[in-house]
Amino acid sequence: MAEINFKVPGERPPAPEASNGRRFLAILIDWLMCRSIIVLLGNNSFTENQFSTLILFYFEVVFFTYILQASAGQRIMGIKVVDMFDESRVGLNRILLRTFLICLVIPAIWTKNLVPLHNLFTRTKTIAV
Repeated sequence: MAEINFKVPGERPPAPEASNGRRFLAILIDWLMCRSIIVLLGNNSFTENQFSTLILFYFEVVFFTYILQASAGQRIMGIKVVDMFDESRVGLNRILLRTFLICLVIPAIWTKNLVPLHNLFTRTKTIAV
């Protein structure tokens, strides 16, 4: 008996999810890069603020994720942020919310299906490229 194929011609299979190790290293790279920039800026009113690294981290991740679909650390680790369902480009509003939730350490909270809450709330996922 012949096998029935329900795939659409030209449709590509979903990309593999990025591993937790890669994701952790990417966020560590982003954080250390932002912390280094703050240290290099020296003493001024912005760098004396406790949240200066976090503020720079937020803007760095939003900027690069919007432009390149990956923060600097994610780019180095071969990770891309895409829509959860069709793997298309993510809009600015969802990137702003996703990065804000990351800054609140929401990625540490997972669902039963092992999906980080910041990805669930913004309908995004990270894939290996």
